[in-house]
Amino acid sequence: SCRGGPYRPCEPAVARENNCLNAAKACNLNDTCKKYRSAYISPCTTRVSTAEVCNKRKCHKALRQFFDKVPPKHSYGMLFCSCPLRDQTACSERRRQTIVPVCSYEEKQKPNCLELQVTCKNNYICRSRLADFFANCQPEPRSLTGCLKENYADCLLAYSGLIGTVMTPNYLRSPKISVSPYCNCSNSGNNKDECDKFTEFFTENTCLRNAIQAFGNGTDVGVWQPMSPVQTTTSTTTPYQRNRERNPNTIDNHINTDPGIYHFCGSLQVRHTHTHTHTHTHIHKGISDSDNGILSLCKSSVYRRWIVLSVSVSVLFTPLIHNLFLCISICP
Repeated sequence: SCRGGPYRPCEPAVARENNCLNAAKACNLNDTCKKYRSAYISPCTTRVSTAEVCNKRKCHKALRQFFDKVPPKHSYGMLFCSCPLRDQTACSERRRQTIVPVCSYEEKQKPNCLELQVTCKNNYICRSRLADFFANCQPEPRSLTGCLKENYADCLLAYSGLIGTVMTPNYLRSPKISVSPYCNCSNSGNNKDECDKFTEFFTENTCLRNAIQAFGNGTDVGVWQPMSPVQTTTSTTTPYQRNRERNPNTIDNHINTDPGIYHFCGSLQVRHTHTHTHTHTHIHKGISDSDNGILSLCKSSVYRRWIVLSVSVSVLFTPLIHNLFLCISICP
């Protein structure tokens, strides 16, 4: 399977049949997908005046609802579908047209990308989703997946979250998979390097490209599986948080991080640090063997994924596993 990386770069996604066409047909056979697709096609294709091809605000809102409400099997199937070699041009253009770019993407004039970024940061939805994209699609050349977080699902979720904002990205007409917001770096002045770096996070992002290819090819199922995010000191919106915003009535097994929980984990950290300053003893100032066990497991990447995957069941029965999960979720 294609896992990318510096020594094994992914080849362009190849399919034997037109998966983009099949995805569109599958959407029409699914009531939810058909409903929300029709809901954005209408405002995104209806001209409001001779000067305006559509009501972009309504188009963007309907697109956000589509990706918020429709199961990824259908929405991602249309957005990240792979194309057969014999039909690359027509298929890739169908994929590019998924978001009705003439309304949702294009402007009369291309703005400067840094100016577009400022506009995005002045809108709370766009600001949080752009931060989400930067956090979850961060490339890492030493990673087999090409992603710092080793998680394709979070990257694709973050990318799709940008659609329907002023930072809406779309596919470029290019032989390789490459995306970009509708902007350029002309008139950047002394900030040209900063602007180029910003645009390259979209156009040359190996993490995003590998994630799209893996989804289109149906490979790397293990990397695709979403994992509960680890809390950090940054204030970026995680995919889990955005899922809760998108589906506020969803029932889940995520642990409520109340102040008492932070105290529990924090006290373990403090006591654990204390023991390292007195290496001649295994138990110091009240820290117990069980606490040490919890901390060592918290720091173990081997157990971390197992705990996260099993917590939905184990947390109901085993207090120890409950504490482990909390420690992983909220400790730096």
